Amino acid sequence: MAKKALIVWGGWDGHTPRQCAELFAPWLQSKGFEVEVSTTLDSYLDKAKIEALSLVVPIWTMGQISGEQEKGLLDAIAAGVGVAGFHGGMCDSFRNNTNYQWMTGGQWVAHPGGCIPEYTVNITDRTHAITKGIKDFKLVNTEQYYLHTDPSNHVLATTTFKDGNVVMPAVWTRMWGKGRVFYASYGHTDKDFAVPEALTIVQRGMLWASR
Repeated sequence: MAKKALIVWGGWDGHTPRQCAELFAPWLQSKGFEVEVSTTLDSYLDKAKIEALSLVVPIWTMGQISGEQEKGLLDAIAAGVGVAGFHGGMCDSFRNNTNYQWMTGGQWVAHPGGCIPEYTVNITDRTHAITKGIKDFKLVNTEQYYLHTDPSNHVLATTTFKDGNVVMPAVWTRMWGKGRVFYASYGHTDKDFAVPEALTIVQRGMLWASR
């Protein structure tokens, strides 16, 4: 039986949610997933359907999620459905929903300097299946992110801010009940994924999170 993935996109258009969904949906299909692409958070309300999934990919920036929608998503992950996402599509979503933020392991705070010429993502765990064989890489003409992060996250990569020499987690994994959670803080727009290392990490993260 094929694995099933659900991509739910929406929210602020500046993060190119549609383009990101169109990038990852065919790739997941090429890996044998049955992929449903949705533009409504009501997709989280069908308990039987969502709990039959292998993976949820949320690409929804800001916005509001109802208590019932949030519960449907979090309960499914706790029961074993994987979740994998990037930047604002996952950790700048539903700012009033702290349980959702607890699940993701982090929350976007700021991007000092706005769009900057470049910054480096440093791999800190070179043995993990998601990052094995990947070297440090640069992202250009994009944003570098401050986040609030959970100390229980397993950090796979970091980035260092020049001002203050602050080292910030950039890629991590964690558990939510029985469900695997993957997150990469980059991906301001789909253009970030033109960098092969950035794309590969997220693709591997989706496979790792999937049950």
